[in-house]
Amino acid sequence: MPQNTLLAVIGGSGLYDITGLSETEKHTIETPFGKPSAPIMTGILEGQPIAFLARHGLGHPLSPTEINYRANIYALKKLGAEHIVSVNACGSLREDYVPGDIVIPNQLFDFTKKRDHTFFEGGCVAHIGSAEPFCSRLSAHVTQAVQDMGATVHTQGAFITIEGPRFSTRLESNTFRAWGMDIIGMTTSPEAFLAREAELCYTSLAHITDYDVWHKSEEPVTVEMVIRILNQNVEIVKKIIRNLAKNPPGERSCECSQALKDALITNPKAIPGETRQKLDLLVSKYLSA
Repeated sequence: MPQNTLLAVIGGSGLYDITGLSETEKHTIETPFGKPSAPIMTGILEGQPIAFLARHGLGHPLSPTEINYRANIYALKKLGAEHIVSVNACGSLREDYVPGDIVIPNQLFDFTKKRDHTFFEGGCVAHIGSAEPFCSRLSAHVTQAVQDMGATVHTQGAFITIEGPRFSTRLESNTFRAWGMDIIGMTTSPEAFLAREAELCYTSLAHITDYDVWHKSEEPVTVEMVIRILNQNVEIVKKIIRNLAKNPPGERSCECSQALKDALITNPKAIPGETRQKLDLLVSKYLSA
């Protein structure tokens, strides 16, 4: 297994493994932020080193709020990942984004309330830039992989993350539509922002399972409905991942790898030793002097 795993896939609801991985190895990784959702599987797919993490754990025991997003991102960084493709089941807030379609969102609205949103605490402050929350270079690459499969893909989308685990009320759903949101899910935040803090390229491969509850001519979203469409979508997503492995993103030319360069504001001399050690994987190249 190559030491540097360049492409990581975080599987959401319905995607708990990647078909076709060879030379597989299971990694149980400890982090300063606790344990990841599940052991990370690595292997080779179409000649490309791949890391796979089941976001909700094996057997889906973790609700969106219970996921240890910091441990998940930290563990992938520690393993050597540079690119993360996040697979997210989502609801559509637009008539023309229909169940079964794929969305590669370009914007993100964090409406969660109970999650750890940053690695930086305990005496070390960083203000990460997040005007463009997804890596445009990686998003374009994933979009091409979807188009090559012939799937319907939308390359613009404002993605709102709610706390969950309940689905929206009709008033909430219509409010999100009035705000200009296009799709809705429960797991992209704070994952995308933590990936930026970890200087990883990150994009979402969001597949639509329902119309949330705003669409009066459609049934309100239920778990049964989501699972039915999930099973159809997941097979498409697996093919997209295989196609992406055939044409990997390559070396990074974006700014993601230097996202912390101008974000750290705390005087290095003021950072407690314990905190420096905890964040060493993320900040050592900026605090080595």
